[in-house]
Amino acid sequence: MRMFKHAMFRAMDKLNKPKKPDLQDYEVLQDWHRADIKGALEKAGFSLRQLSLQHGYAPGSLKAALDAPWPGAEQIIAAAIGMKPSEIWPSRYDTQGNPRSGRNQRGIGRWSTRKSISALNHRNVESAVSA
Repeated sequence: MRMFKHAMFRAMDKLNKPKKPDLQDYEVLQDWHRADIKGALEKAGFSLRQLSLQHGYAPGSLKAALDAPWPGAEQIIAAAIGMKPSEIWPSRYDTQGNPRSGRNQRGIGRWSTRKSISALNHRNVESAVSA
């Protein structure tokens, strides 16, 4: 009987676990703050403006990567700091270091509102007139 109770309590422990795990169980991936990125660039002897011009962009272009995903600009900034873009912006990259959906991943991400020309029902004017 004693062994049965022990096994029963163990089974109940499994049932009493919360359905949703605690947030502490997951590592919260947080992107660097824009001031931290600018500070790291300054320590490395660069500025966003300087990097933009060196790589053929308009002077304020790379600043956009601080707020919105832009893999090319993120790569330039990360290389100047000496890190990987996935270390600076972990929310924008998957575990393998590839940009997340919506950026160069076919079939994943935003729905296209454009219709393919080949998908349209073309009507030839001549065939409509002769009918």
